[in-house]
Amino acid sequence: MDIVLLVKAAIMGVVEGLTEFLPISSTGHLILAGSLLGFDDAKAKVFDIAIQTGAIFAVILVYWQKIRATLAALPTERQAQRFALNVLIAFVPAVVLGLLFGKAIKAHLFTPVVVASTFIIGGFIILWAERRPAAATRIHEVEDMTAWDAVKVGLVQCLAMVPGTSRSGATIIGGMLLGLSRKAATDFSFFLAIPTLIGAGAYSLYKERALLSVADIPMFAVGLVFSFISAWLCVRWLLRYISTHSFVPFAYYRIAFGVVVLISAWTGLVQWAG
Repeated sequence: MDIVLLVKAAIMGVVEGLTEFLPISSTGHLILAGSLLGFDDAKAKVFDIAIQTGAIFAVILVYWQKIRATLAALPTERQAQRFALNVLIAFVPAVVLGLLFGKAIKAHLFTPVVVASTFIIGGFIILWAERRPAAATRIHEVEDMTAWDAVKVGLVQCLAMVPGTSRSGATIIGGMLLGLSRKAATDFSFFLAIPTLIGAGAYSLYKERALLSVADIPMFAVGLVFSFISAWLCVRWLLRYISTHSFVPFAYYRIAFGVVVLISAWTGLVQWAG
């Protein structure tokens, strides 16, 4: 058993769990962390996607009462049916566009410079979104969303196919720009993450199964466990945070971090992998 490899897997798991549901891009951080750790080959890229499932289990645990109530009410209650249908509707664009463009995006855009650039652009978008007039909010609970609202949020989520954009950032900030309250946008982003990330993880494992072997199980298990624990802590904290705070600090973090990565790449201070 390669202890160094397991330590790297644990670090990557923590990075995934802490960044998946914050508007700062888990994929971007995983690319940068993997570059620094020398954990960026083809198998590592499958690992990065697969361990998202651990983070999703954390969301399922935190929202279990809501999920269980919705499932129980599906056969009889229209509100539960509409909510479940909206999640499914929002999920479809990511499936279609991911299958069409996912391979090309991974081949050309998964680089530290692209990640740093989208960090900065996303930071300014968050600042713009947070400065909107409060009157622009028209949806305060996820149950009030229409199918058209779900379509728009689903399309916005597809922007996160570009690494560094942030899936949660795109859906939360995009949702806010589309009229959702900060809480409604955050809740819907978490629920939408369940089919999106589980589907992405399962598809990646199936597609790249030739790269994997039984010997990889400990590495993936460590990544999943650390991703789950750190995501559970992060989601619980974030839900408390958004009740009294805005996303502005995350915007400044994105901008500052992006600038540091670009400067370090241009000056040669850090040899980021391509």
